[in-house]
Amino acid sequence: MEHVIRPVRADEWRKVKELRLASLADPAAPVAFLDTFESASAQPDEFWQERARNAQSPSVRQFVAEAPDGAWAGNVVVIVEAEGADDVFGNRVASPQAHVVGVFVRPEYRGIGLTERLFAAALEWAWALEEPRVNRVRLLVHEDNPRARGFYRKAGFVPTGFTAVLTDDGGRDLEMEILRP
Repeated sequence: MEHVIRPVRADEWRKVKELRLASLADPAAPVAFLDTFESASAQPDEFWQERARNAQSPSVRQFVAEAPDGAWAGNVVVIVEAEGADDVFGNRVASPQAHVVGVFVRPEYRGIGLTERLFAAALEWAWALEEPRVNRVRLLVHEDNPRARGFYRKAGFVPTGFTAVLTDDGGRDLEMEILRP
């Protein structure tokens, strides 16, 4: 089945919600996401409507893998972090960069190239930005998520040495980056 990789539209908030809840119900969710199924499922419709609207702002893009029948198999989100702004850790951003978050492909679609295609779309969008022109794309991956780390290495991301403790379990998230080609 051939999937189309495309940006989310603002009117697709119900599908945004469903896919996010599916990602948070995945067994890998505790080491892959900072949110929980319980917290996300308690959000009102307005939250999801705003999230879908923001998925196509000048500084955010959410890409989905859509099957011919309209079902979504996975997604990736890219957020632009502007020079001089504070990142999610409160650190000043030295130069424009993009941050990949929310990577998820449903288990039944893993291993068929969808994640690679989602990442290709995300990187293409980030590198095509003219203002700001980003110098790198980064992501964070939990130290206890070797499958994801392996995929990111295969996609060209390398560890930067920066680590952060973002979860209650005390586990570390490792930053990886890919520099502008």
